[in-house]
Amino acid sequence: MTGVDLGALLLRVILAVVMFAHGYNHVFNGGKLPGVARWFASLGFRAPSLQAALASFTELAVAPLLVLGLLTPLAAAGVVGTMLVAFVANHRKNGFFIFRPGEGYEYVVTLIVAALAPAERAEGWTGLALTGGLGGGLGVAVLALFWRPQPKADG
Repeated sequence: MTGVDLGALLLRVILAVVMFAHGYNHVFNGGKLPGVARWFASLGFRAPSLQAALASFTELAVAPLLVLGLLTPLAAAGVVGTMLVAFVANHRKNGFFIFRPGEGYEYVVTLIVAALAPAERAEGWTGLALTGGLGGGLGVAVLALFWRPQPKADG
C-alpha cells in the first residue's frame, strides 16, 4: 500500500465515521426522526418527514460503502448531495465559521470536498464527475422540489 492509498483510505474512513455518526444521531438520539423532521420543517421543507428520513438514512448508508471502498463515487455522491442541501438550506447564510450563531458552512463545505477526493482516487475524472454531478444534481433536485423557505419579514 502506498502513501497515497493509505491517505485515501484514511479519508474514506473518517468521512464514513462522520457521516454514520451524524445519521445515527438523527435516527436514535435527541428528538429522533420526528425531531429532525420538525427542524427540516423550520427550514422550509415541504415534506419534512421524508427529508429527515432521506438525509438520515443516506448518511447511514454511505458509511459502510466508504469504509469498504465499494461504489465509492456513488457513496461520495450521497455525501455531496446531503451536505449541499445542508449548505443551502441552513448553513450558508451564517457565514464561514461553524461556531457562529446558526452554524456556519465550514463543516459542510469540508465534507463536500472531502467526498470528492476519494471518488476521484477510485475512478479518476469519471468518478469525480459522477460524484459531483450526481450528488450536486440530487441536492439541487431536493431543494427545487421540496424547499420553500419563508421570506424574511422586513423590519
